[in-house]
Amino acid sequence: MYRQKHKQRMTLTAVAVLAVPLAVACGSEKAGAGSGAAEPAQPVTGIRWSIDSVTVDGTTRRAPDGANLTVDDDGSVEGTYGCNLFKGRATFEGDRIRLADRDTTLRACDKQVMDLEGTLARTLGDGALRTEVDDGRLTLTTEGGDTVRLSRAEDSPLYGTEWTVTTPAVDRRAHLTFDKEEGTVAGSLGCNHVNAEATVRDGRITLGVPGLTRMMCEDSLMDSERALTQLFNGTVSYRIEGQTLTLTSENGTSVRAVAQH
Repeated sequence: MYRQKHKQRMTLTAVAVLAVPLAVACGSEKAGAGSGAAEPAQPVTGIRWSIDSVTVDGTTRRAPDGANLTVDDDGSVEGTYGCNLFKGRATFEGDRIRLADRDTTLRACDKQVMDLEGTLARTLGDGALRTEVDDGRLTLTTEGGDTVRLSRAEDSPLYGTEWTVTTPAVDRRAHLTFDKEEGTVAGSLGCNHVNAEATVRDGRITLGVPGLTRMMCEDSLMDSERALTQLFNGTVSYRIEGQTLTLTSENGTSVRAVAQH
């Protein structure tokens, strides 16, 4: 589950890594509305960005594989740093973006990945960031000259991708993978493993009756699992934008997931 963070910086630990603003560097034209802030010449909203690298004090380091972020037109931001998921908000100040409402999951991964996540978090939380968009690439620059470079992400394929569920379950335990040859979907609902038939046609997926293991877990996981089971034994619409998959059932249940590589 996401854990809200305080505004002050915190040192990294093996359990909680990203304790600084993570609603990184992508604002919305709408987010600045009403504040009198100027809008950037080129949009950064409505685009899924892969985080390519971070440069601090002249040293460039490649971002962890799969690191990405996206920002909606309402200014909400979400993504992954390769280990931890994050979400938050961002607003424009002229051609700069200031971060707010930062929160993140608290998963511990390989030390090298954790170090990179910490560097990204500190850089992206270093005050207002100047934005520059050029030919499908976004550069975010701090007042001190450190940079984060991103590029427009291609849509991940539905089939063969492990989709980690971010809502309603956001602790990275729930995930789904669609198999084209078998016509199935399999994975975890957070506590129990699941498999079912899955027929894809015209932007919709017909899911069969789910086969589930019978484990019992803590209440929060079971609540999320019950919400996810509402997708099955029916038809859902699906949409892929960059590395984000959205599934919406006929009764209005909506599930979002991000691609893991």
